[in-house]
Amino acid sequence: MFVLETGIAWNQLPTGLVGCSGVTCWRRLSDWTEAGVWPALHEHLLAELRATDRLDPDRCAVDGSHVRALKGADHVGPLPVDRARPGSKHHLICDAGGVPLAVTLTGGNRNDITQLIPLLDAVPPIRGRRGRPRQRPRELFADRGYDHDKYRRQLRARGITPRIARRGIAHGSRLGRHRWVVERGFAWLHAFKRLRTRYERRAAPPPSTITSRPNSPATRQNRSSSTGAPSHAQEPRPTPAEQPVRLLLLGTNVPSKFSTVALAAFAWR
Repeated sequence: MFVLETGIAWNQLPTGLVGCSGVTCWRRLSDWTEAGVWPALHEHLLAELRATDRLDPDRCAVDGSHVRALKGADHVGPLPVDRARPGSKHHLICDAGGVPLAVTLTGGNRNDITQLIPLLDAVPPIRGRRGRPRQRPRELFADRGYDHDKYRRQLRARGITPRIARRGIAHGSRLGRHRWVVERGFAWLHAFKRLRTRYERRAAPPPSTITSRPNSPATRQNRSSSTGAPSHAQEPRPTPAEQPVRLLLLGTNVPSKFSTVALAAFAWR
């Protein structure tokens, strides 16, 4: 978490803060990534949220956001909003309450509409109730960057009703009442310096321990309206080997917006 918030390099991580060197933390996260901890944790959290009626997968919103890339790496392109400087783009889909369902990474010069279908395919099966797991929304809200009849037809073929603003039409569609949650999701995600500025060279480096953070902006926002949330301030700090197990156990008790920080495991690229 210290690395995410400050943006420092792994070898600058204070040893006394975590009990081991930054390189050891980096390797441990690599092991968790190879073991598939982060996708499994994300699916588990989404299932718990749906089981407690704190997830609305029927209505979803999508959008993209640019980030600077300071080093040459995969999925980097000239940013059209920053005088063609190198950068990348995060593409995010969230439910009607702002809970992130999936995020993808592309070059900064990729058009949002070209990543719409891959982003929908990246949504994991959402369990938590009887019947077939949900993986597609009934309605999808997007801004004018997604205005293309070809992709509207593809959405309808999947059983999804497109709610996309059209170019050349005056504002007043009132779609922003449903789409603002994805903008807030980017605000939460890019509140961490390591995420809003890309330092990594590889397209898929070890994900962050942001998943386990109980005091993330997303968790604090939801905790103000939730009761009975457990406090972890007095709990002993788990060892790096115990952390993934602790995360999975926490999934049944954490607030609904906790899955926002879980998704940052896929965004740190």
